[in-house]
Amino acid sequence: MTYADPGRRCDLIIGLRALADFLEDSPQIPAPYCVDVLVFPPNAPGQDGRAEIDRIAVLADARIDDRTAEYGHYTASRVFGPVEYRAVFIPPRTRAYYDARGSYSGNIIPGPDQEV
Repeated sequence: MTYADPGRRCDLIIGLRALADFLEDSPQIPAPYCVDVLVFPPNAPGQDGRAEIDRIAVLADARIDDRTAEYGHYTASRVFGPVEYRAVFIPPRTRAYYDARGSYSGNIIPGPDQEV
């Protein structure tokens, strides 16, 4: 994955403002109670994405959340009311763990008296 180039970044900002205006001008249209904006560092072989998340955290004055000990993500986030900007790094160890867990999908089928 890569970040938006300057043109796409500009389009994103315009689109977000247009969405906000649309929701404000159309109270009959349902709106979510929160919004997450996620960015993922580009995949670079041998590169630890934590350094990129740390860099983003400094630039955005964001807090770091390290859940990698539990096979989770390493993130930096900044909250704007119900809107959250979050930079996410998924370590290779975490990807491997979830790939292994998912490898059984379709091989284990509950019987008719079991709930999924």
